[in-house]
Amino acid sequence: MTIVDNSKNKYRIIAYLSDRGVWDEQDIDVEKLTHINYAFGLIKDGRVQGRHLKKLDKLYRVKRKNPELKTLISIGGWGAEGFSDAVITEECRNAFAESAVDFMVNNGFDGIDIDWEYPCCSQAGIISRPNDRENFTLMLKTLREKLDNQGIKDGKNYILTIALGAGQKYIDNIEMEIIHIYLDFINIMTYDLRGSFTNITGHHSNLFSPNGDMREISGDAAVNVLLSVGAPSEKIVIGAAFYGRLWEKVQNQNDGLHVSALSTGCITRNYSELVEYYINRNGFTRYWDDCAKSPYLFNGSTFISYDDEESLEHKANYVITRNIGGIMFWEYSLDNTNRLINKIYSILGG
Repeated sequence: MTIVDNSKNKYRIIAYLSDRGVWDEQDIDVEKLTHINYAFGLIKDGRVQGRHLKKLDKLYRVKRKNPELKTLISIGGWGAEGFSDAVITEECRNAFAESAVDFMVNNGFDGIDIDWEYPCCSQAGIISRPNDRENFTLMLKTLREKLDNQGIKDGKNYILTIALGAGQKYIDNIEMEIIHIYLDFINIMTYDLRGSFTNITGHHSNLFSPNGDMREISGDAAVNVLLSVGAPSEKIVIGAAFYGRLWEKVQNQNDGLHVSALSTGCITRNYSELVEYYINRNGFTRYWDDCAKSPYLFNGSTFISYDDEESLEHKANYVITRNIGGIMFWEYSLDNTNRLINKIYSILGG
């Protein structure tokens, strides 16, 4: 088994890039990225397919601008069906893994990112089974073996990563103590920590637990849980959000933080929109929670949680002080100001 990340940067700066996003090749600052996870390949009848992807030609041109940039096909995403069935038997796992590697090679990718949301969990309306936990491990083992075999043929090291939910329950539903040996790195989705499942406002991408939030969910908490179950620190990559989550008809108390609303945080706004219409504009005031290291907006009735340059500075410095692998973010095209990627790169780049 060979796992080698050839990036020249000590820290990884990983952009999820959606095929559905509004972007062109000139919009992607490839010199500030180490990896692009291209979203999303899907599973059909137990095999990976990407016939719906329309911008692969643009991705090729993006990659040619930076020979050091690694691109991965990210398979799955929220509500993506098919994983539990695709890994239920050894025969199914082999067929799935072979199709994933074939798609990767045929489309010029450098690796595979598995975004199963989530093993043993039907939260997104997908099929799940109790034995997803063990089958997830076996799937990653099979993928690692087939990637290594393909790498021997091609004379290169192919990358295998996962996107992982930040909550304790998601980590309990996988065998991290085993699977980390198959992975180059582990992307923790330390965003959507609050969202469409609650009508209580709060930070959705906070680095630390804020005062007044008894759930104590945060980026730091997720990192600590991963370390406690055996994940190597250098493989852990924390997540940043290039979008905000919005609650409406919020109680006008506590500057809108940790109070009830008549809506859940299911509405999103990309960072470009926040800069143009919301941040200290149109009646909104920006607040800073120094415990959580997270900003938020409130206008007396609407609350928005998001990441900005200040919170990303704290996240990037956290990567350095905790000696973890880097930052990934969802999703590149949601910030056309380039302020967020510039801030991350200014600290972790080079």
